[in-house]
Amino acid sequence: MNNLKLKKEQYLRRRNRSKKPFPVEGEYRLCVYKSANHIEAQIIDDFNQTTLVAASSKEKVYKKEKINKTELASLVGKSLSERAKAKKVKQVHFDRNGFRYHGRIKSFAEASRKGGLKF
Repeated sequence: MNNLKLKKEQYLRRRNRSKKPFPVEGEYRLCVYKSANHIEAQIIDDFNQTTLVAASSKEKVYKKEKINKTELASLVGKSLSERAKAKKVKQVHFDRNGFRYHGRIKSFAEASRKGGLKF
């Protein structure tokens, strides 16, 4: 039981570390969430409290493809960066949401960088 409590505390500590206390106008946050099967990401304007762009592995485009989760995360990152280009968003603050920069999160971030996002 103590081990689970410790892991939860570590997760919450990592999650709070990646959030800025005061939003600044013109700065956007790329927030990533992953579950056991899917990955979702959105670019958020915290100053105006709006979501500018979103992408998810739950979209119909990715349902037909039979690929592993890491490759799926990179496809989602690529599509998110293309949508962000259309909205003229270039610079974002990467919010891992408490997840370690490893595996699917890492492949998502690298694909987003290749697509043109800077963070």
